[in-house]
Amino acid sequence: MIVFANLNGSSTMPHDLIVKPQQKVDLKHWDASSTKGIPDRDEADKRTEAAVLQIGELQNVLFGEQVHSLLVVLQGMDASGKDGTIRKIFDNVNPTGVQVTSFKTPTDLERRHDFLWRCHEKVPPRGDIGVFNRSYYEEVLIVRVHADKFLPPDLRQRADLWDTRFEIINAFERLLYLNDTTILKIFLHISKDEQRRRFIARQQDPQRNWKLSAADFDERPYWNDYQKAYEEMLAATSTKLAPWYIIPSDRKWVRNYLISKLVVKTLEDMKPEWPKLTDKALLTRKFK
Repeated sequence: MIVFANLNGSSTMPHDLIVKPQQKVDLKHWDASSTKGIPDRDEADKRTEAAVLQIGELQNVLFGEQVHSLLVVLQGMDASGKDGTIRKIFDNVNPTGVQVTSFKTPTDLERRHDFLWRCHEKVPPRGDIGVFNRSYYEEVLIVRVHADKFLPPDLRQRADLWDTRFEIINAFERLLYLNDTTILKIFLHISKDEQRRRFIARQQDPQRNWKLSAADFDERPYWNDYQKAYEEMLAATSTKLAPWYIIPSDRKWVRNYLISKLVVKTLEDMKPEWPKLTDKALLTRKFK
């Protein structure tokens, strides 16, 4: 269990969020609406705001140091809150040092490359925070659920395809880690009922119904297939170097509270430091 520091200096962590390496995952046993151990909403919102400010401060140091980078991977079912999480958690960062990438349906060119190619290109350089709204994990999620649509026959027939892709992903993340990129992987866990409520809310809001698509309706019958794909992916790719965190996301304020604290803790553990001025003579040099 990860422990976060409260604003008053005490330490607490209400949820065991982390998926241990090779841990069997059954998402029915993870309560998407849980508030266990979370402070009341007013207090949680205050702590979230404080954490968001702290993220901005830590990002400034990370950018100045330019030694390490942070990659935040957000995965979740449609309407799980990926866009909302990005808006809230990174509200106070300097946009110069943060890049957000949303991965849509691959282009023809991207399909002609290996499945990691388009994502590797967007990995943040040292000093930056990168946020992936969806990621290379789509290649073992939607591609798995709709293999007939996305994969050629020779790949669909391979019994070891998904285990092989899990191994490749783990090796890729190890490569990033060994090149000073910390990876924070967050699964936004919502219930099927909550997804339905959010879709209906979009229908009724003129400022948000542009986000609706035919896929929102078409994918609902595949809910159980996606849950199974997520369970196997979470179990196979949660490693010591890059573990998965399952965040209960039916309540947006709980989601924001937990993720804001998690990002702060991750940045603090990276121990960024302001760089030292190498030419000390610049401190006494006179401006003309």
